[in-house]
Amino acid sequence: LCYFAVLRNILLSPQNPQSRKENSMKIIKTENLTDAQKHRIVELWNAEYPARLRHSGVASFDEYLSKLGNPEHYLLTDDGENLKGWLACFVRDEARWFAMIVDSSEQKKGFGSRLLSEVKKFENEINGWAIDGEGETKANGEKYPSPLGFYEKNGFEILPEIKFESETMSAVKIRWVRI
Repeated sequence: LCYFAVLRNILLSPQNPQSRKENSMKIIKTENLTDAQKHRIVELWNAEYPARLRHSGVASFDEYLSKLGNPEHYLLTDDGENLKGWLACFVRDEARWFAMIVDSSEQKKGFGSRLLSEVKKFENEINGWAIDGEGETKANGEKYPSPLGFYEKNGFEILPEIKFESETMSAVKIRWVRI
Protein backbone atom coordinates (compact mmCIF):
# COMPACT_ATOMS: atom_id res chain seq x y z
CA LEU A 1 0.00 0.00 0.00
CA CYS A 2 2.84 2.38 0.87
CA TYR A 3 4.51 1.61 -2.49
CA PHE A 4 1.36 2.62 -4.38
CA ALA A 5 1.04 5.85 -2.39
CA VAL A 6 4.64 6.75 -3.24
CA LEU A 7 4.15 5.81 -6.90
CA ARG A 8 0.94 7.89 -7.05
CA ASN A 9 2.74 10.89 -5.55
CA ILE A 10 5.56 10.57 -8.10
CA LEU A 11 3.15 10.26 -11.03
CA LEU A 12 1.05 13.21 -9.89
CA SER A 13 3.93 15.41 -8.81
CA PRO A 14 4.52 18.72 -10.58
CA GLN A 15 8.01 17.46 -11.52
CA ASN A 16 6.52 14.62 -13.61
CA PRO A 17 6.27 16.01 -17.20
CA GLN A 18 3.30 13.76 -18.07
CA SER A 19 1.40 14.92 -14.98
CA ARG A 20 2.07 18.56 -15.85
CA LYS A 21 0.85 18.03 -19.43
CA GLU A 22 -2.38 16.33 -18.37
CA ASN A 23 -3.07 19.05 -15.83
CA SER A 24 -2.27 21.82 -18.33
CA MET A 25 -4.82 20.60 -20.88
CA LYS A 26 -8.17 22.32 -20.53
CA ILE A 27 -11.56 22.04 -22.20
CA ILE A 28 -13.30 25.17 -23.40
CA LYS A 29 -16.99 25.05 -24.31
CA THR A 30 -18.24 27.48 -26.96
CA GLU A 31 -21.11 27.87 -29.40
CA ASN A 32 -19.01 29.77 -31.96
CA LEU A 33 -15.61 29.00 -33.42
CA THR A 34 -13.07 31.62 -34.45
CA ASP A 35 -11.53 31.45 -37.92
CA ALA A 36 -8.24 30.31 -36.36
CA GLN A 37 -10.03 27.50 -34.47
CA LYS A 38 -11.81 26.39 -37.65
CA HIS A 39 -8.51 26.35 -39.52
CA ARG A 40 -6.89 24.20 -36.82
CA ILE A 41 -9.89 21.82 -36.68
CA VAL A 42 -9.65 21.36 -40.47
CA GLU A 43 -5.93 20.55 -40.02
CA LEU A 44 -6.79 17.99 -37.34
CA TRP A 45 -9.68 16.58 -39.38
CA ASN A 46 -7.52 16.10 -42.46
CA ALA A 47 -4.66 14.58 -40.46
CA GLU A 48 -6.65 12.25 -38.21
CA TYR A 49 -9.70 11.09 -40.17
CA PRO A 50 -9.50 8.82 -43.23
CA ALA A 51 -8.27 10.67 -46.32
CA ARG A 52 -11.63 10.12 -48.06
CA LEU A 53 -13.30 12.41 -45.48
CA ARG A 54 -10.90 15.29 -46.16
CA HIS A 55 -12.14 18.90 -46.13
CA SER A 56 -10.74 21.07 -48.94
CA GLY A 57 -10.53 24.03 -46.57
CA VAL A 58 -12.38 26.15 -44.03
CA ALA A 59 -15.23 26.84 -46.51
CA SER A 60 -15.90 23.11 -46.81
CA PHE A 61 -15.82 22.78 -43.01
CA ASP A 62 -18.20 25.76 -42.67
CA GLU A 63 -20.60 23.98 -45.02
CA TYR A 64 -20.41 20.88 -42.80
CA LEU A 65 -21.04 23.00 -39.68
CA SER A 66 -24.01 24.74 -41.30
CA LYS A 67 -25.84 21.40 -41.43
CA LEU A 68 -25.49 20.84 -37.66
CA GLY A 69 -28.36 21.98 -35.44
CA ASN A 70 -27.43 24.00 -32.35
CA PRO A 71 -23.77 22.94 -32.23
CA GLU A 72 -21.79 23.20 -29.01
CA HIS A 73 -18.03 22.91 -29.42
CA TYR A 74 -15.66 21.50 -26.81
CA LEU A 75 -12.06 22.50 -27.48
CA LEU A 76 -9.13 20.67 -25.89
CA THR A 77 -6.23 23.10 -25.57
CA ASP A 78 -2.79 22.94 -24.01
CA ASP A 79 -1.29 25.63 -21.79
CA GLY A 80 -0.19 27.53 -24.90
CA GLU A 81 -3.82 27.64 -26.10
CA ASN A 82 -2.94 25.25 -28.96
CA LEU A 83 -5.99 23.29 -30.05
CA LYS A 84 -5.32 19.56 -29.58
CA GLY A 85 -8.85 18.17 -29.84
CA TRP A 86 -12.39 19.09 -30.80
CA LEU A 87 -15.78 17.63 -30.02
CA ALA A 88 -19.02 19.03 -31.42
CA CYS A 89 -22.37 18.03 -29.96
CA PHE A 90 -25.37 18.93 -32.10
CA VAL A 91 -28.96 18.12 -33.07
CA ARG A 92 -29.69 15.88 -36.06
CA ASP A 93 -33.03 14.17 -36.71
CA GLU A 94 -34.33 15.37 -33.31
CA ALA A 95 -31.52 13.58 -31.42
CA ARG A 96 -28.17 14.68 -29.97
CA TRP A 97 -25.14 13.62 -32.02
CA PHE A 98 -21.42 14.27 -31.79
CA ALA A 99 -18.23 14.30 -33.83
CA MET A 100 -14.77 14.21 -32.25
CA ILE A 101 -11.10 14.49 -33.19
CA VAL A 102 -8.00 14.32 -30.98
CA ASP A 103 -4.50 15.04 -32.29
CA SER A 104 -2.69 11.70 -32.70
CA SER A 105 0.19 13.02 -30.55
CA GLU A 106 -2.30 13.32 -27.67
CA GLN A 107 -4.18 10.05 -28.17
CA LYS A 108 -4.06 7.22 -25.63
CA LYS A 109 -3.54 9.75 -22.81
CA GLY A 110 -7.16 10.03 -21.65
CA PHE A 111 -7.97 13.29 -23.44
CA GLY A 112 -10.65 11.80 -25.70
CA SER A 113 -12.29 10.30 -22.63
CA ARG A 114 -12.09 13.69 -20.90
CA LEU A 115 -13.86 15.35 -23.83
CA LEU A 116 -16.61 12.72 -23.76
CA SER A 117 -16.95 13.00 -19.97
CA GLU A 118 -17.40 16.76 -20.28
CA VAL A 119 -20.23 16.33 -22.80
CA LYS A 120 -21.85 13.58 -20.72
CA LYS A 121 -22.27 16.10 -17.87
CA PHE A 122 -24.83 17.96 -19.98
CA GLU A 123 -26.45 15.26 -22.14
CA ASN A 124 -28.71 12.29 -21.43
CA GLU A 125 -27.94 10.59 -24.75
CA ILE A 126 -25.45 11.13 -27.56
CA ASN A 127 -25.14 9.35 -30.88
CA GLY A 128 -22.35 9.11 -33.40
CA TRP A 129 -21.00 7.26 -36.39
CA ALA A 130 -17.79 5.27 -35.98
CA ILE A 131 -15.83 3.73 -38.81
CA ASP A 132 -15.95 0.01 -38.19
CA GLY A 133 -13.40 -1.31 -40.66
CA GLU A 134 -9.62 -1.36 -40.60
CA GLY A 135 -9.14 -0.68 -44.32
CA GLU A 136 -9.12 3.12 -44.20
CA THR A 137 -5.97 5.19 -44.65
CA LYS A 138 -5.11 8.66 -43.34
CA ALA A 139 -3.73 11.40 -45.60
CA ASN A 140 -0.17 10.60 -44.43
CA GLY A 141 -0.55 6.97 -45.57
CA GLU A 142 -0.92 5.49 -42.05
CA LYS A 143 -3.78 3.10 -41.37
CA TYR A 144 -6.80 4.65 -39.71
CA PRO A 145 -7.61 2.53 -36.65
CA SER A 146 -11.30 1.96 -36.00
CA PRO A 147 -12.28 3.76 -32.77
CA LEU A 148 -14.96 1.22 -31.78
CA GLY A 149 -12.92 -0.17 -28.86
CA PHE A 150 -12.36 3.35 -27.51
CA TYR A 151 -16.09 4.08 -27.59
CA GLU A 152 -16.99 0.76 -25.96
CA LYS A 153 -14.49 1.55 -23.18
CA ASN A 154 -16.28 4.89 -22.72
CA GLY A 155 -19.69 3.29 -22.21
CA PHE A 156 -21.07 3.48 -25.75
CA GLU A 157 -23.28 0.80 -27.22
CA ILE A 158 -22.26 -0.34 -30.71
CA LEU A 159 -25.28 -0.76 -33.00
CA PRO A 160 -23.90 -2.80 -35.94
CA GLU A 161 -27.35 -3.26 -37.44
CA ILE A 162 -27.53 0.51 -38.09
CA LYS A 163 -24.95 1.35 -40.74
CA PHE A 164 -24.10 4.44 -42.73
CA GLU A 165 -22.73 3.67 -46.19
CA SER A 166 -21.62 6.26 -48.73
CA GLU A 167 -18.87 6.85 -51.28
CA THR A 168 -16.75 8.43 -48.57
CA MET A 169 -17.58 6.44 -45.45
CA SER A 170 -18.77 3.15 -43.99
CA ALA A 171 -19.67 3.37 -40.31
CA VAL A 172 -21.89 1.94 -37.59
CA LYS A 173 -24.01 3.89 -35.17
CA ILE A 174 -22.80 4.26 -31.59
CA ARG A 175 -24.89 5.52 -28.68
CA TRP A 176 -24.34 6.49 -25.07
CA VAL A 177 -27.33 6.77 -22.74
CA ARG A 178 -27.26 8.02 -19.16
CA ILE A 179 -28.35 5.24 -16.81
